[in-house]
Amino acid sequence: MTTITTSRSERPGLRASWAGLALTALATLVPLIDIATSDRLTDHVRAAYPDWSADLVAGDRDAIATYLAVVGVLGLLAWALMILGIAKRKSWSRAIATTFFVLGGSIAAFDLTYAGGDYSLVIPRLYGLLGLLPVIAGVAALVQMWRRSPQV
Repeated sequence: MTTITTSRSERPGLRASWAGLALTALATLVPLIDIATSDRLTDHVRAAYPDWSADLVAGDRDAIATYLAVVGVLGLLAWALMILGIAKRKSWSRAIATTFFVLGGSIAAFDLTYAGGDYSLVIPRLYGLLGLLPVIAGVAALVQMWRRSPQV
């Protein structure tokens, strides 16, 4: 009798999930690095509200950055759980991956389209587009997971 073993990299969706984790980390860090360097996020707030004081602009910038950081950390946790489920061949991994994809895709769509107050977009377009990258990895992971054998 021949035993077929598969490496972790051969498990459907695992590589794409690692890519999604890395892309989520990137999308989470970019706004924070921006604040520490060129601070284009402040420029974004100032463009919408040119008459605001520096304190109000900083507060709004911090609120946007905090929102992006919290979403990013939750995304990292979701990817980690998904990777764990795939690596251990858990029966719930497909369901959780599909659920996280719907949630992540919805948040990415929201970030790309939400306008409020004097903002044409509350989340700057660059950050909204960066938030789409993990969604693309999610599509790849889901396709791989659902196309392969019944058990991940």
